Amino acid sequence: MPAEQTKELCILVKEHLKEAKTQLNEFLDYTAVPQLTSEFTPATKEQEAYVREFLHDLRYLSVACERGYEQVSRVLRRADFHQELAEKALRNIAHTCVHFFYHPQNEVYWENSRYSYTRGDSIIFRQTPPTMLRRVTLSLSGLFTTLRDELDCYETDDVTRMRL
Repeated sequence: MPAEQTKELCILVKEHLKEAKTQLNEFLDYTAVPQLTSEFTPATKEQEAYVREFLHDLRYLSVACERGYEQVSRVLRRADFHQELAEKALRNIAHTCVHFFYHPQNEVYWENSRYSYTRGDSIIFRQTPPTMLRRVTLSLSGLFTTLRDELDCYETDDVTRMRL
């Protein structure tokens, strides 16, 4: 990919990661387990455990987005644009941020691979989540779908290199 295209992609990725980390931080900073479980009357231990696992996964994703954002920001701040460094940062973001969103550690949700055919939501939840969790996850889904589509070439390149 030409250096100018890579730089434009870095700018796009930076903007999307900034939006993702802003949404995650605002949600995580002002939301607590009791607030989320109050939607279930009364909340069972399983529901509370699910909410805790969900928040754990979102915190993990938040850290990955912060690191990815800092990495791509450093690339863009340099006086001379370094193609190799930029590609390494983009590859890292594809393998961490995007991967962590679509494959949460506690498997509180997963991607519906047929959503484009069914016109349903792209995310299937393991249990019915509180409305606020559902809303933030589906909002993030749009950002990460764009990131995944834009960074697909880096993931594909790695698979091709491994096969050779």
